[in-house]
Amino acid sequence: MMKRIRPSSGFEFSRKRSGLLALLLLGLVIDASGQASRVPGEEWRQIASPQQASWSAQKLAEIGEAVDQMGSTSAMIVQHGVVVAAWGDIAHRSNLHSCRKSLLDSLIGIAVADGKINLDDTMEKLGIDDKNPPLTTAEKQATVRELLESRSGVYHHAAYETSGMKEQRPPRGSHDHGTFWYYNNWDFNTLGQIYEQATGTKIFDAFYEKIAQPIGMQDFRPRDGHYVTEHDSRYPAYLFNLSARDFARFALLYLHGGKWNGVQVVPEDWVTASTRPYSDTSTGGYGYLWWTGNSASGAPQEIPFPAGSFWAAGYLGQYAVVVPSLDLIVVNRVDERKTKRTVSKQQMSRLVQMVVAAAPAE
Repeated sequence: MMKRIRPSSGFEFSRKRSGLLALLLLGLVIDASGQASRVPGEEWRQIASPQQASWSAQKLAEIGEAVDQMGSTSAMIVQHGVVVAAWGDIAHRSNLHSCRKSLLDSLIGIAVADGKINLDDTMEKLGIDDKNPPLTTAEKQATVRELLESRSGVYHHAAYETSGMKEQRPPRGSHDHGTFWYYNNWDFNTLGQIYEQATGTKIFDAFYEKIAQPIGMQDFRPRDGHYVTEHDSRYPAYLFNLSARDFARFALLYLHGGKWNGVQVVPEDWVTASTRPYSDTSTGGYGYLWWTGNSASGAPQEIPFPAGSFWAAGYLGQYAVVVPSLDLIVVNRVDERKTKRTVSKQQMSRLVQMVVAAAPAE
């Protein structure tokens, strides 16, 4: 028998230790039997009790304390498509920052399957150039696939770069396309242009139609996206404001191989290709617009995440970490309008490790 709890204005983040567990008491369908479908309906379902689902209430309380200490503005743990715990206002929409790239990945995968985008097309073939200094003949040989892997070798100015990205950007012409990984906003922003050019549809309208509606996102509307331009580049960044609970739905879509309630929303082979490592990073590897817990070479991680995991990551501490071996998702959000705190990769790694240690063995 299902019990529905009436929604209110949202979750108020508790700073009191007794309130840190805060297991999603508002706006969710609770399954009193402890059973739940693999995907949420109009509302997320929640475990009836931690003990019934073999989670330790004490360990969840410790995780809640860690979330509080880090300064996260909202967070969620989802296992088997059911909410185990949540903190903060999970319906509040805020900037995903670089997690936007993983959202675009889903649209590109659909466009590739529809024959609208060819991963082996070069920038030259697609007519892609940029403001002075324009792309060189060599840079124009970069392919769509290499942009997805962040291995284009095009080190032009780009919109919405952090100071760190600007400082670390290699010199123009220093690496041939396909030979070197650098986390490159030029690649990511240009992919947005390529998508819109190929489909004739704005990114935010397409995401609403092809992703948000099919998986039942509760909060996102096309007006929750906007572009940011840069005077030295033609290609804008495409920013998404998304709630934690909608972000968790998107992560669940990829956990399930692009399928939602029996419908293949994103091609399964595309999800597999996107979440496979092609490069090494300090946290493991990088796929197509997704980070991976495994590196391409098998080199050990400096900042460990679970083997086989993959995640979307964004500035200030935006994360949706997927751990397929445990059918598990961990979402963390930091809204800069509400806090001056940030959550580092090291902190998120430790949080995920705590969640994995608390999770029931599969």
